[in-house]
Amino acid sequence: MKIVSAEHVQQVMAYPPLLKALQKGFAGEAGTPRRNVYSLDTMPDNHDAFAVLPAWNDDVIGVKAFTYFPENEQQGRASLYSKIMLFSRQYGEPLALVDGTEVTLWRTSAVSALAADYLAKKDAQHLVLFGSGKLAPFMARAHLAVRDYKKVSIVARNSEKAQRVIESLREQFPECEFSHEAVNEALIASADTICCATGSHTPLFEGHWLSTGTHVDLIGNHHRDARECDSQTVTRAKVFVDSRENVLNEAGELLIPMSEGVFSESDVLGELKDLARDNTFARANNTDITLFKSVGTALSDLIAAKLAYDEIGHVA
Repeated sequence: MKIVSAEHVQQVMAYPPLLKALQKGFAGEAGTPRRNVYSLDTMPDNHDAFAVLPAWNDDVIGVKAFTYFPENEQQGRASLYSKIMLFSRQYGEPLALVDGTEVTLWRTSAVSALAADYLAKKDAQHLVLFGSGKLAPFMARAHLAVRDYKKVSIVARNSEKAQRVIESLREQFPECEFSHEAVNEALIASADTICCATGSHTPLFEGHWLSTGTHVDLIGNHHRDARECDSQTVTRAKVFVDSRENVLNEAGELLIPMSEGVFSESDVLGELKDLARDNTFARANNTDITLFKSVGTALSDLIAAKLAYDEIGHVA
């Protein structure tokens, strides 16, 4: 059995092959039970959690286990620790233990970008990215792999972290303009694509600020009573999700409008697997607002971890 470390994943992973693998994997047949997230504390201000995400396809069986302790960073520790076990689908033999923390950064950003490749305008020029955490540079790089953005605006409360993200991206994409911005109506109205990758429990912008043709991507919130966008954003949009079962069990972005009676499960137009199976540009016109909500799926972990395992074998 191989041990695939975070350094190994960094060494072999790249967006073009990962996007291709995700499209193929979501278009195929797979077993994807609902992910199980367990709260570890009954106190309302404690969000420590443990989660288990199983999945399998014709090639491999996998399970990701992770812990989420959001207050860890105050102690100089990571907030998320994760490992993915891979087994042979043919014989059930253990194949690898893969660093799930690094895989999660790659697969989360790549799923977001894959959906945007189907839903964002082909000529999108301006990306607004909320968040400056570890995921932020991955999100920018992933979206720049599917659209030729001329400008990327980072919206974040921590200016130092935002500048570090910007500096790292400028080195890699010197032809693109990067800036740290404050959220306001003009910024949101100018965006072609908006990515939200934050820990915010309240909406990050006003839904009526959105211009027609905008694509909104929501990946930061996993709580039923929290959300990164308001109800107006959801009701104005053509809504797609990574997984109906998981999103409608966890995501306040859709559950809160449903509780208000302004949105229903039938208003979700499709899942990522539907987009991947059609594998064609899914935007009907340049005036629709589109929205993709993701809470993460075990299948994306399985696909990304298997790609890292295979690539390690090629360079070993």
